[in-house]
Amino acid sequence: MDDEELVRTGLRAVLEAQGDLRVVGEAADGAAALGLVRSLRPDVVLMDVRMPEVDGLTATRAILRDADIPPRILVLTTFENDDYVYEALRAGADGFLLKRARPAEIVHAVRLAAAGESLLFPAAIRSLAAGRANRPAAEAMARAALTDREAEVLRLMARGLSNAEIAAELFLGVQTVKTHVSGVLGKLGARDRTQAVVTAYESGFVRPA
Repeated sequence: MDDEELVRTGLRAVLEAQGDLRVVGEAADGAAALGLVRSLRPDVVLMDVRMPEVDGLTATRAILRDADIPPRILVLTTFENDDYVYEALRAGADGFLLKRARPAEIVHAVRLAAAGESLLFPAAIRSLAAGRANRPAAEAMARAALTDREAEVLRLMARGLSNAEIAAELFLGVQTVKTHVSGVLGKLGARDRTQAVVTAYESGFVRPA
């Protein structure tokens, strides 16, 4: 979903060159995007944050609120320090992609999202989260009462480590790590890893370097 036809055409060409990926629709504004998501039920949505009529942030919130089984949403942006990107991540987007990303990076991101993974860029999230102390986030962290192991896992999630990398770091099985990650998400009321990491930064549990 992007208001620039050239961007949409380029993304379609990159994705449809892959045998396992298919573009089922595209839209030039957020209002049209909402209708397409309802009718086409895509697995992954690439959402530009700045579009006419209904912007990508508003569209992201509406899709995640209204869909029975919401798609994974990756936000497209020109600048990684865009406040709109941060608000989209807080709203439940699964990650973001820079429009200047290489084709291989775009394909990798879509496959990750389709597999249920979050696309985290720790340095960018640290930068976006800096100075954004949030009382509700602090309260959510206090209520969560994470175990020591869950706290360790959350800190490693904030560094951008995958389940396999966390397992290697803590000398645990991958399935055990998945169980801890699920516990963290459930206790924080987070939709996914991205929201959990945002909460970790905004609560002060993890501090930007």
